[in-house]
Amino acid sequence: MTKYLMLVMLLLVPVLNRAGSGKPVPPVEIRGDLFSALNLAEKGLSAEVFQLALKGFRKLELGGQLRNAGILTIADFSQSSKMKRLYVIDLLHKVLLFNTYVAHGRKTGEEFATHFSNVLGSCESSLGFYVTKQQTRGSKTGLSLVLEGVEKGFNDNALKREIIIHGAKYATEDFIRKTGRLGRSFGCPSLPPDMIKAVVETIKEGTCLFIYHQDARYISQSALLN
Repeated sequence: MTKYLMLVMLLLVPVLNRAGSGKPVPPVEIRGDLFSALNLAEKGLSAEVFQLALKGFRKLELGGQLRNAGILTIADFSQSSKMKRLYVIDLLHKVLLFNTYVAHGRKTGEEFATHFSNVLGSCESSLGFYVTKQQTRGSKTGLSLVLEGVEKGFNDNALKREIIIHGAKYATEDFIRKTGRLGRSFGCPSLPPDMIKAVVETIKEGTCLFIYHQDARYISQSALLN
């Protein structure tokens, strides 16, 4: 058997879902210009960020790290916190499910995110790709979603830092009207309280979350983007 034939056979073998039942999971097929079809540019997301998100998503999918590979969530921290910069996309049905506000860490910046950290107690957001875990409920945060950072050196302390998606009153239009920007978290990507239940139920248990910023160190060193 030639090396070429062996490679072709490997590419044809279905990816095993190591996070779930172990049954073969076919890769999500994306046809046509999904970016344009969803009018993502009109909603503030650039084609470049979308393609980077898809690139990392594909690697996680092919590596069997996504239990639910039909959903891709992008938090674009290159945008102002006054913008609805969280996008939850159903890749299978080609639908933008949610487009809403998301807060960054209090030491990451004010209106704009500028600093990022993977260090415990930093109160900064962490960039990169995450896999969503189970939903939980905290005494202060209420319903929330556990996140596992899968990029070493960038966000792999997320579980130790207790970085979760949760609802917060400072992540609302009312807060923007009063202060000129969203409020900030201890590093968690916080959402409007009225959105948290629907978003958590949609993206929980094995979907991909990509927190982006045009940070030179991250862009050049991320194993999932290079």
